[in-house]
Amino acid sequence: MSNYAKKIFDEVNKSLKGKEKAVKKAVVTLAAGGHLLLEDVPGVGKTTLSKALAAAAGLETKRVQFTPDTLPSDITGFTLWDAASGQFRFHSGAVITNILLADEINRTSPRTQAALLQAMEEKCVSEDGKTYKLESPFMVIATQNPYGSAGTMPLPNSQLDRFMMKISLGRPTQTELSELLLHRAEQPKTEINVVCGREEVLKMQVDCDKIFFSQPIAEWLAALIEATNCDENVAQGVSPRGAIAIMKAAKAMAYFDERDYVLPADIAEIFAESAAHRLVLTPNAAAQSVKADEICTKILVNSPPPHMKGKKK
Repeated sequence: MSNYAKKIFDEVNKSLKGKEKAVKKAVVTLAAGGHLLLEDVPGVGKTTLSKALAAAAGLETKRVQFTPDTLPSDITGFTLWDAASGQFRFHSGAVITNILLADEINRTSPRTQAALLQAMEEKCVSEDGKTYKLESPFMVIATQNPYGSAGTMPLPNSQLDRFMMKISLGRPTQTELSELLLHRAEQPKTEINVVCGREEVLKMQVDCDKIFFSQPIAEWLAALIEATNCDENVAQGVSPRGAIAIMKAAKAMAYFDERDYVLPADIAEIFAESAAHRLVLTPNAAAQSVKADEICTKILVNSPPPHMKGKKK
């Protein structure tokens, strides 16, 4: 198979030194046809990653800087009377694109955040009784600062569940920061080359969907999902929609590694990033600052993977 994911990864990786794991998972999300949430403190490269991914994939991109006064119609579009034609005309919003960069999504109102729900789940928007299909492929890459930062509000659980992965770039190490400063001093702007386009991305997503997912792997993933719902610190675990998203992400991981079948390692590598943001902790766990990603790690440790005999058993 022609691995467009690897080509995109190599190109995006040029602009983010030392963030190979995060870049890989961002590319995997695109390959799987999912949406990506980037959460971290300001200045660590969230927007840089988003722009580089869109540029390397050669897809049409629109960006919305979310603020408290951003309106739902800015996202979905609106209908306006056209005196010249004597009829109402639909004026498309930011979602009519391939990749929507939703910058600082948790700085706007819940009403505006909710405007993205239909687009993310059904790949269409409704306005004035009519439904408009979105471009294909369609991906939302949203960035947010950690909840508690000035002017932020939490995303609703229903919206968090629409994101295939939630990842964090993390602060660079001293060595990585030194390399970054030297690189920027020598080359102030990294040029991102277009390595594919819309048709290639669609083919990549089709190829990922064809990756073999065996019964032992399915049973193991189901056990992991059940464990999230049975944990004493979790009020609400991963939903069936979340389980399907994890399966798709695991298939894309296999595609990235040039395999046509999923291994337990594929699920293990993306489980925390695909499951943790879907967990609703109990009030007691939240008061004790229990972390959702640590719960996912504990579940993986306590759930031994199936023994694979041959590549498709």
